Amino acid sequence: MRKFVTSLLAGIGLTLACGTSVYAQDKELTIFWAEWDPANYLQELVNDYTAETGVKVTIETTPWPDFQTKTFAELNAHGDAYDLIVGDSQWLGVGSEQGHWVDLTDFFNKHKLKDVFLPATLAYGEYPLKSNKFWAIPLEGDVNGWSYRKDWFEDPTEKANFKAKYGYELSVPKDQKALHDIAEFFTRPDKNRYGVALYTDNSYDAVAMGTEQTIFAYGGSLGEYDTYKINGVVNSKESIAGLQAYHDLFKFTPPGWNKSFFLENNQAITSGLAAMSMNFFAFFPALANPATNPHAANTGFFANPPGPTGVHVAALGGQGISVVSYSKKQEEAMKFLEWFVKDETQLKWAKLGGYTCSKAVLESAEFQNATPYNKAFYDSMKIVRDFWTPPEYAELLTQFNDNVYPYVVNNKGTAEEAMNGVIKDWTATFKKYNRPVH
Repeated sequence: MRKFVTSLLAGIGLTLACGTSVYAQDKELTIFWAEWDPANYLQELVNDYTAETGVKVTIETTPWPDFQTKTFAELNAHGDAYDLIVGDSQWLGVGSEQGHWVDLTDFFNKHKLKDVFLPATLAYGEYPLKSNKFWAIPLEGDVNGWSYRKDWFEDPTEKANFKAKYGYELSVPKDQKALHDIAEFFTRPDKNRYGVALYTDNSYDAVAMGTEQTIFAYGGSLGEYDTYKINGVVNSKESIAGLQAYHDLFKFTPPGWNKSFFLENNQAITSGLAAMSMNFFAFFPALANPATNPHAANTGFFANPPGPTGVHVAALGGQGISVVSYSKKQEEAMKFLEWFVKDETQLKWAKLGGYTCSKAVLESAEFQNATPYNKAFYDSMKIVRDFWTPPEYAELLTQFNDNVYPYVVNNKGTAEEAMNGVIKDWTATFKKYNRPVH
């Protein structure tokens, strides 16, 4: 009898095992993202989901230069190759207005996600701004921050010389003026040492992300995103002052720093070329690793400093995850998202190296003390602000680059002329799309 029961249980187990196998074969999800370390962390994370549910989840990637093109080629063809996509916040407008993304508003409300994620990070999913309509879940939080050489800053001779010249202590910059002073102080071409490494690449959003956070810090703005007001905003005295400040910082970058992005800015620290370097936090793990940065032990991190009136803002990076409206597995995709937003999943995501936007995880001492840059990341994610996100964002980005880049990098014209040029081009674009521009 006992043998029978044992055999029966074994048989049930075999049946269940076979059932799970069949289930796994039937239930699969494909998530599309760019090719970088966080995508590898996500694949490791979702293996847990597969173990729990039997649903196989594949993270398919492509190199960053092809990411946008490949994504929208599939979406515009209404293809179902991907069930979920981890996309830039700038894609929210085109993704929602053109019907590519599933409306996640009810999902947000059902799971009270406004309480789960840091308020500023809801920018990864809300469109239009202030509409309470959501199209993506915050997945990879990221923000523009700074790394610096602690040993240079803490050197007694450097500290004495800095105080003698500027009248205050050399330390992590407390504001944008101090950032400028420190960059100037450490710029010594005869010693192949420079003050700062900035974003200057104008092929996508690098120079825009760099300049915008300085403009924001000076109290400026790129417009009122919900009303399309740009006149008197983009060319306000605060916006012009912010662009002028970024232009002035560029004087303290290494020679030939006119087409630089995340790779070059990390190399500025690893090669001992610059005292401070702008970069998104997603690229800071390499700077904290002695295997990839010989100065890792002497590298510190800080959030973008506030401007002259105390305005404290940093440029939003990172991506949210959206359900593709053409997917035939939307129900399964929603189940996956329910698992992803759980506190325990967000904690595991952070431990693997992903940048969670979970308020509970980010506020924990465990997270903030886990790496040399996590505290600065938390400080930065509370103050993020984004670029425009309507469907025409790509045109706005190109026009912004075309007006700002020649002034910042080649010293052509003035900050006011550059911002007036932005207004002229954006006005034409907004009229083309029947926006209420004014």
